[in-house]
Amino acid sequence: MVPFAGWSLPLHYEQGHLQSHLHTRRHCSLFDVSHMLQVAGSGWGACGRGRHPHCFTPTPGPFQTRVYGRDRVRFMESLVVGDIAELKPGQGTLTLLTNEKGGITDDLIVTNTSEDHLYVVSNAGCADKDLAILRGRAEELQATGSDVHLEVSDNALLALQGPSMARVLQEGLSDDLAKLSFMNSITTTVFGVPGCQVTRCGYTGEDGVEISVPARRAVELAEQLLGVPDVWLAGLAARDSLRLEAGLCLYGNDIDETTTPAEAGLMWTLGKRRRAAMDFPGAAVIMAQLKEKPRRKRVGLTCGHGRRGWCCQPLLTSPCPHVPGTVTSGCPSPSLGKNIAMGYVEAAHSRAGNKLTVEVRKKQHPALITKMPFVPTHYYLAK
Repeated sequence: MVPFAGWSLPLHYEQGHLQSHLHTRRHCSLFDVSHMLQVAGSGWGACGRGRHPHCFTPTPGPFQTRVYGRDRVRFMESLVVGDIAELKPGQGTLTLLTNEKGGITDDLIVTNTSEDHLYVVSNAGCADKDLAILRGRAEELQATGSDVHLEVSDNALLALQGPSMARVLQEGLSDDLAKLSFMNSITTTVFGVPGCQVTRCGYTGEDGVEISVPARRAVELAEQLLGVPDVWLAGLAARDSLRLEAGLCLYGNDIDETTTPAEAGLMWTLGKRRRAAMDFPGAAVIMAQLKEKPRRKRVGLTCGHGRRGWCCQPLLTSPCPHVPGTVTSGCPSPSLGKNIAMGYVEAAHSRAGNKLTVEVRKKQHPALITKMPFVPTHYYLAK
């Protein structure tokens, strides 16, 4: 167990990081990601064995933000870059909460539910900040007569990820998972637990779901899923290496309030209508960068073979003393057998195939700028 954004969370279980990572790629793993929605205690305490009912100790539940009212879309679009109005019932999108300087305050998933509200998931380390922004904006709009209000409820969040996810979960659903596409959700009963919101998404690059479940029944549902031999528990170490192989950003490392969507390669999150309207925070800065090109870009890197990792903040140096950028995330890739990383380099150095030198613990190693994702993703699109 390790501290993470104010939480005590499992780094890994008895199988260890490497086997857990590979099992997720080949089979299916269960992650407790309740911290993604929370600003007060929640989660499981582990005895270290990881497959027994007494391994889980539920604590007070998380917070999940729901946005109600006829002006909920206008409210949300005043804060984020995405086209929330175009979302169909049950459809969600990754979007960015931006500041007036164009920086990324957080990356969120916003879903237009079939129950007449928006469902918002934010990062653990940003929960207090995000809720303050949401509440402050809601109060501003309410003062002018707008109909919008927030509700925070205590649900846990479980992520089931991997190629055998659909087979495992389908056994506990009456709904047909084959009809549920990536970034879409349904409210249903899962293995006898009613009122679960199942969203086909995740942070591993594999086909997967995140299940928002009433906190008092989270352990029950977890035990049902772990009763299937194909399902292992997975912790933070596997979650981090899986997301890096998939080329996904970690807030606070790869994106933050000093990073713009253009620099981060996340301009695809801006809807066409929103680009034209320029009605989101930092629009002038972001759209100017799109036109003039940003000075730096997020890139992928590969470096050598073997199992030794590199620290998170080395310098990238060209053959001359010039320093064109920094590494923001890096680790050995269990799937590829080489070191991978992402970071920011000056735009002139950002082309795939360019060779740089990465400084790791005061030693220099050759690195190659590489397209991401490093490992092919397998998001499910219903036919």
